[in-house]
Amino acid sequence: MSLVVYTYWRSSAAYRVRIVLNLKGLDYEARPVHLVNEGGEHLKPAYRAVSPQAQLPTLLDGDRVVRQSMAIMEYLDETRPTPALMPADPAGRAKVRELMQAVGADIHPLGNLRVLKAIETEFGADQAAKEAWSRRWIKNGFDGIEQVMSDGTSGRFSYGDTPTLADACLVPQFYNAVRWGVDLAPYPTIRRVVEACQALDAFRKAAPEAQPDAPKSM
Repeated sequence: MSLVVYTYWRSSAAYRVRIVLNLKGLDYEARPVHLVNEGGEHLKPAYRAVSPQAQLPTLLDGDRVVRQSMAIMEYLDETRPTPALMPADPAGRAKVRELMQAVGADIHPLGNLRVLKAIETEFGADQAAKEAWSRRWIKNGFDGIEQVMSDGTSGRFSYGDTPTLADACLVPQFYNAVRWGVDLAPYPTIRRVVEACQALDAFRKAAPEAQPDAPKSM
């Protein structure tokens, strides 16, 4: 087995990559890196040697190291092109990347663990404040994504009638929306697409609760 993924059960970025690996039907070795235990295993020298930014996920493909979830997803799609998870035409690829970045650049970074820790330690945010912060930015992002996906280009999935990398980004963010208690009623297109995704084994097997490092009490 040549593919190795450093992952954490509740990491949204790692969740995206797991979805893509499953959609591709690829076998891989999961190497869990706990983001909380002992102050965060990702901050230890052993993992920093793999990822100098101390972030998850990291992909090892033989002797090749690929970091950052967006780069990993496109790398996997280009090196294992079947089934294709990007449209064949430039306009379609641009649309999928637009949806990917709406999650990966505009929503996710504002609600990840290190940001939530920073607003707690530096600004005194309690748990309720952190939850409200997360809901604010998910709602802000979903407002735009819902409108973009209602322009006629989404079919059964985010773009067209087969899964793309956009779906691999959307589903983990939807998981976070549920986790933080976002009102999802205003997002019928997003809910419809996520439901179609979650009907597929590739998405279900990538879910946080299905991971070997997930807490046993879930």
